[in-house]
Amino acid sequence: MKRIATEVSKLSDDELRSLLTAGERPTLKTIARISGLAITTVSRAMRNGADIGTDTKELVARIADAIGYVPNRAGLRLRTGRTNVITLVVPAESDLLNNLSKLTSSIAKEMRGTQFHLNVLPWFPDEDPLRPIKYIVETGSADAVIFNMTEPDDERVAYLLKKKFPFVTHGRTKWADQHAYYDYDNTAFIRVALRRLAKRGRKNILAILPPRNQNYSQDMVRGLEQESEILAIQYRISKNVDSDKHSDEIQHWVTRRLDQSPEIDAVLCTSSKAAIAAIVAIEKHGRKLGQDIDVYGKEVIPILNMFRENIIVEMEDIGPAGRFLAKAAIQQLQDPDLPLMQHLEIPVDTSE
Repeated sequence: MKRIATEVSKLSDDELRSLLTAGERPTLKTIARISGLAITTVSRAMRNGADIGTDTKELVARIADAIGYVPNRAGLRLRTGRTNVITLVVPAESDLLNNLSKLTSSIAKEMRGTQFHLNVLPWFPDEDPLRPIKYIVETGSADAVIFNMTEPDDERVAYLLKKKFPFVTHGRTKWADQHAYYDYDNTAFIRVALRRLAKRGRKNILAILPPRNQNYSQDMVRGLEQESEILAIQYRISKNVDSDKHSDEIQHWVTRRLDQSPEIDAVLCTSSKAAIAAIVAIEKHGRKLGQDIDVYGKEVIPILNMFRENIIVEMEDIGPAGRFLAKAAIQQLQDPDLPLMQHLEIPVDTSE
């Protein structure tokens, strides 16, 4: 068997495909026949079994990819109760500058080569965010779920904890000690931002934050309250305009605030879209970016400094978040007795 496997490993993808018979639908038996391995060995290799060597796993994965093997989900579920599907539930947004595309890509790349497959399920702002979560659990259409835009008292988390269904969140909740998560320390982000602005002599900050019901927005408010007192900085937050609003709304709000409060000398933006809208308002107002007023922007796609050189930018790298979320979900399925994976990314002031 080892001799056959060694010989097969030297074949090209085209040569592997040529070993299929006419009209044959690739199955585990097909992979076993081509590789010379036992079906049980192939099956364990596909499930990333600890007792299977790396070379064998790589050979099985390569043959499966070359011949177009696709697991029979219905059969798999009947045999094991599993689907080998992890679903990413995300809001259906039209903002091309947000983090969802990069997050999805990094999760998919981390899952590549495993027995797990990624499914993306959107939910819309006008519907109950719990609906897609309940659908997954009640239909058994996935083995685990990943989602973002968490709230402190998140009903999705409460539901999944009650159902004991594997999940990971991009963001924390008040139950963070009970579930897997990856989060960015947004209180620290605000602290770094205000200190950098204070070094530039800025004392009156206009802040454009995410929707206030979300946990990371409340972390930012906490950072503003704490650090502004230490630095003797004044700040303003809109109750009606947030970083998720349309660019025109953000631009009009910044324009009104600059008219009403000409002492404003910095705008703190928590998204690229908000930063660009703020800059348009500032320039139309006749203010000089980087001279009598600053814009401090948080971004996940490096674009702001290509738009204007004088923007102060904080980059949040979503790639590690996606990879961590995928690993955390897979661990719960493969090694449920291990401690839940949790990580808080803390930004530092790289200007020092």
